[in-house]
Amino acid sequence: MEENKTNLLLIDHYRVLDLTDENGLLCAKILGDLGADVIKIEKPGGDISRRLGPFFHNNIHPEKSLLWFAYNSNKRGITLDFASADGGALLKRLVKSADFLIESFPPGYMSRLGFGYESLKSINPRLIMVSITPFGQEGPHKDWKSSDIVSMATGGFMALVGDDDRPPVRISADQSCLHACSEAAVASLIALHDRHRSGEGQYIDVSIEASMVATTISAIPYWDMSNVILKRSGPYRVGQRGGNKKVPQQWPCKDGSVSYAIWGGQAGAKTNKALVDWIESDGMATHTLLNMDWNCFDLKNVGDDLLNKLEEDIGKFFLSHTKKELYQGAIERRIQLYPIYSIKDIREDPQLQARNFWESVKHDELDAEITYPGAFARNSEVNMKIYRRAPLIGEHNVEIYMGELGLSNDEMRTLRQAGII
Repeated sequence: MEENKTNLLLIDHYRVLDLTDENGLLCAKILGDLGADVIKIEKPGGDISRRLGPFFHNNIHPEKSLLWFAYNSNKRGITLDFASADGGALLKRLVKSADFLIESFPPGYMSRLGFGYESLKSINPRLIMVSITPFGQEGPHKDWKSSDIVSMATGGFMALVGDDDRPPVRISADQSCLHACSEAAVASLIALHDRHRSGEGQYIDVSIEASMVATTISAIPYWDMSNVILKRSGPYRVGQRGGNKKVPQQWPCKDGSVSYAIWGGQAGAKTNKALVDWIESDGMATHTLLNMDWNCFDLKNVGDDLLNKLEEDIGKFFLSHTKKELYQGAIERRIQLYPIYSIKDIREDPQLQARNFWESVKHDELDAEITYPGAFARNSEVNMKIYRRAPLIGEHNVEIYMGELGLSNDEMRTLRQAGII
C-alpha cells in the first residue's frame, strides 16, 4: 500500500498561523500533520513553551525542549512582535493569505491589539479564527487564570480519578489542553468544510474546561441505568451491573499490572470459567473457585465476602505470572484480559512496530536522530508522516519575510534591530 501512495497531503493547500502557547500547540500540529502549511509565530527570542522540559540529554536550553519538539513538528517558524505597529502590519499581511489563525491569549487580548475576529475578517473574510482559553470567551470565569489541575478539577475529571478514601488526583502530565486542542482541530476542519459551501470563515471559541467536561460522559449512563453516581474507586470498577459494589479492575502481576473484570451474565460466565480452568491447570485453583457456578453469578446479589475471596484467589494467580504470560494466555483462551503498558512496553509493542508507528526524525542541529510517535492515523491515499522537525527560533524568517512577503535586507535588518523579529 505504501508504494502506491502519492506525495500529496490531505490539506496541503491551506495555511495556518499558530500564535498559541503550550495550551494550543497541538491544534496546529494536527493540521500540520494533515498537510497544512503551519507557521508558528513566536515572540523574538523564542516562545515561553521552549522553556518547558524535559530536555534533550537533560540540557536545559530553548532549542532542546522535547515538549517543543513533540508539539511543533511539521511547522515552520518565525519570530514577530505583533503587538508593535510594524509587527502588527506584518501579521496583517500574513493574515491575507491564511486559512486559519489559532491563538490562546486571554480573552480580549487580540481585540485590544486590533486583531479581533471582526477586524481580521475585514482583511480576509475566508479566515477561520480559533481561540483556545481556559474558560472560553464569555461568562463569569472567562478572565480567571488557570492551569492543568484547575481545568481537570473544574471539568469534573478529577472527581473520578484516585482512591475513594483519598483526595482526587490528576494525570501527572498536562492533558486538559490536549483535549481542547483536538476539539479545536475538529471544529476547524468542520468550519473549513462549511467554507467550501458559504465562502466565508468562522470564529471558533474553545473552552479547555468544557473540553474536559466531555471526558466525563461515560459516567452519565451509570445514573441513567442504575441510579449510581460514579465516584473515585482506585483500581476497582463501581456501578456497572453491580450497583455500588467495588469490582476489581486492575490487578498487580509479577512485573506490573493487568486489567481484568469479574463480570456477571453470559459473557462473564464464559470468561470467568476460562480463567478458573487456567488457574486449575496451574494447580492454584481454590475450593471457592472450583465450586463457583458462573452461570448464576450476579454482581447485584453477590456478597462482599465472596467478592473479597475471589479477589484474593485470582490475585494470587496473577501475581505468579508476567504481563506477557497473562496476555498470551488470555488470547489463547479468549479471556478479556489486557496488560497495562508502561512507556517501555508501548515502545516495544509489536503491533505499533508492525504499523511502522515510530518515526526517526533527523535533528542536524543536535547531530542526532530522535524517535517520535508517528501519525495519529493512516490513510490509504496519503502517506501521513513527520516531514519536518520543529523549527529553531526564527528559522524561517528569511524564507517567509523575504521570500514570501518581499522584504529587503535593509528592512529585515531594521526589524531585527528594533526587536520586532
